[in-house]
Amino acid sequence: MGRRINLIDVTLRDAHQCLWATRMTTAMMKDIAPRLDRAGFEAIDLVGGAVFDVCVRYLREDPWERMRILSSWITETPLIIHTRGQSLFTFEFFADDVVELAAERFAANGMRYHTPSDALNDKRNLEIPSRAAKAQGLYVVGGLVYTHSPVHTDAYYARKAKELVKQGVDAVFLKDASGLLLPERIATLVPAVKKAIGKMPLQIHTHCNSGLAPYVVLQAVEHGVEVVHTATSTLANGVSHSPTERVAANLRRRGYDVPVDLAPVEEVAERLAYIAEKEDKPVGAPCEYDDFHYHHQCPGGMVSNLAYQLETMGLEARLEEILEEAGHVRADLGYPIVVSPFAQYIVTQAVLNVMGKDQGKERYDSVPDEVRLYVRGGYGEIAGEIEPALYDKIARGAEPITERPGALVAPVLDRLRQSRGPFASDDDLLLAAFYDDTQCSALKGAGPIRTDYPIMETPLLTLMKEITERPNVKAFHLSMPSA
Repeated sequence: MGRRINLIDVTLRDAHQCLWATRMTTAMMKDIAPRLDRAGFEAIDLVGGAVFDVCVRYLREDPWERMRILSSWITETPLIIHTRGQSLFTFEFFADDVVELAAERFAANGMRYHTPSDALNDKRNLEIPSRAAKAQGLYVVGGLVYTHSPVHTDAYYARKAKELVKQGVDAVFLKDASGLLLPERIATLVPAVKKAIGKMPLQIHTHCNSGLAPYVVLQAVEHGVEVVHTATSTLANGVSHSPTERVAANLRRRGYDVPVDLAPVEEVAERLAYIAEKEDKPVGAPCEYDDFHYHHQCPGGMVSNLAYQLETMGLEARLEEILEEAGHVRADLGYPIVVSPFAQYIVTQAVLNVMGKDQGKERYDSVPDEVRLYVRGGYGEIAGEIEPALYDKIARGAEPITERPGALVAPVLDRLRQSRGPFASDDDLLLAAFYDDTQCSALKGAGPIRTDYPIMETPLLTLMKEITERPNVKAFHLSMPSA
């Protein structure tokens, strides 16, 4: 048996974020969480990205309570809390005192594994989150957010990887949120990053937007990656991740040792199919390769949401024009990586440019405040160059910002205690730091999280067998070729 390759499961976080608009409830997890726990994953991704925010605003489930509940259902496998670095779960930067208390509460609520990343790969935005998580005993895997551009070279990523090592992370992961990695790039990128981090484990987290990810992860392993992020097949593919079952089978066929028991994973796949049918939610299907994706680089969910918004305005015919402009906006702005929040900012600017042209305006005559802040360095280091005349037009004479963005945010916890306290817990204090009274009150008013989702008593394969054995069913049958 060859080199051991561990898998990380993303079914309970990133997979439903991609395919179900983050609408998997805690109750839906009850019957599948223990099975994932038994499968032998290195870790299980649970909260982060949009999950925390959707729990509060739409599901009315306290995300801290979700952590506690799932840590009682999943007892053998570390649970992952994924954050956007100094921004935690939002688009804005939080004060250092908020970030430090958040790390404390992650640990207190059962999280054991932290995967912070910064959308600009500015490692200053990971200093406080990583240090605070390490102080709480969490295993910290620092993210290198991937994009394809003239300035995001292998040397760039090697340099950023060395910065992560200096911050004391336990491992590094390549985060490819838009599914942009190509097999030929893997052949140069992975060795460069591995050389930079030495014996430290390297993980790959790549989505299936281009349809290439299931092959890309195999090539990544060939070139030195030790850990692959995967999703249960029902919620894999599409703009989600590669399917656990297929990745494990392919790696084993290539001679690698993959210490994951697929039997409970297959049970999870059956139960997710049951939930999808019951809730009228989609299951994953492979995407066709589209070269245009590498121009605009927008995540699949953003493209579908933009298409819907344009349709409501009678502008659906302008979708491709706006995506074309988005690629040019990205180049103009020094190649920000097309992940949240910059994916939203780039597309918004593209819409303004395209719609402004109809009104006789020049490009960038209308600019959102967030784009102005970005070009000044208010979110962190910009990888590429912004043409001076464009900088002046957007920044309107404001000076560049060179300080660590988090250092510019004043401490807030004491003020919150005085203005909105007292709080029953530090969890509630942090909710107040993230949300206004309206959202917090609605969340508390919803009561405890319900966990009574109907359990699928009969697995689908058993049900299929029962159907075939019924006397009046003749058309449906399973057959095997003769020897």
